[in-house]
Amino acid sequence: MAEVEAGSRTAGSSIGGGGMVETSLKDKGNEHFKAGNYLKAAALYTQAIKQDPNNSALYSNRAAAFLQLVKLSKALADAETAIALSPEWEKGYFRKGCILEAMERYDDALAAFHTALQFNPKSAEVSRKIKRITQLVKDKKRAQEVENLKSNINMAKHLEKLKTEMSDKYGSEEGWEEMFSFLVETMETAVKCWHESSKVDPRVYFLLDKEKTETDKYAPMVNIDKAFESPHTHSNCFLYLRQYAEDSFSRAACLVTPKSIISYPQVWKGQGPRKWRHGQQDGFFVQFETAFLRKLWFVPSSNEQGQMLCRDPEILDIGAHEVLPRLYKEKRSSS
Repeated sequence: MAEVEAGSRTAGSSIGGGGMVETSLKDKGNEHFKAGNYLKAAALYTQAIKQDPNNSALYSNRAAAFLQLVKLSKALADAETAIALSPEWEKGYFRKGCILEAMERYDDALAAFHTALQFNPKSAEVSRKIKRITQLVKDKKRAQEVENLKSNINMAKHLEKLKTEMSDKYGSEEGWEEMFSFLVETMETAVKCWHESSKVDPRVYFLLDKEKTETDKYAPMVNIDKAFESPHTHSNCFLYLRQYAEDSFSRAACLVTPKSIISYPQVWKGQGPRKWRHGQQDGFFVQFETAFLRKLWFVPSSNEQGQMLCRDPEILDIGAHEVLPRLYKEKRSSS
């Protein structure tokens, strides 16, 4: 709780400023303040100010009462008056800092606290405030950065190199741009899902052929939650998906699966050329499959400000770390 200036300080001192005045109004105001009767305290300080309008301690005390009443504009005005009346009194700046903190004007609050410390370098109370607000500003800035990262997902930017590669190699192949857009959309959806729930469902998404696919028979997504329990389930799932890709006339597939559910194959435990180089972070895999191109990414995540945040996707050597074998029969580009 904020403290007020005690009534023992007499008018006409370095903080009082005015002529001799009875201090009982301030004393009564202080008693009500300490009892939590802030409205009554403010009223008594107002009466005292009418008798001694140049007493900076009275304005400081009323500012403290207004702060407790969340009348922040009035509190700030009183703090500024206290500073004007006693420009070398650290309490006025301290009071101003507390009010600005309540307004969440942290940079201005820090400036006020630093000024208070200049006039009273030994004040532990001011030093604690500076330390707290500095950390608060840092945390707020980081929280905003995290929020920006969560809300401004631009996977196309991270995949620009792949887009150039696809354009150079497969520019003459019809529909490669649609395949690229399919990949971007799938990855962005996965990232958003991870940000919201700290998980993604293990699935394979298919880019179906608008003309050939029997959409009443083949869905654009297949759940594979049991695929990674053992070599047996992994093999069965792969064979099913390969046949599904062929029968549905799909043109591309995108696997999304969290690292945490994979019992087999644990591709992050390889040695030599298969050695995992991306630490122990949690995250998910994205494997992109077409007849012409195969790519694999790991999207790591970390806890930032109590929220799970996806980091930039890290390209993996699919020959060393594939999560599933090739789904489509390999074709060569005609370009």
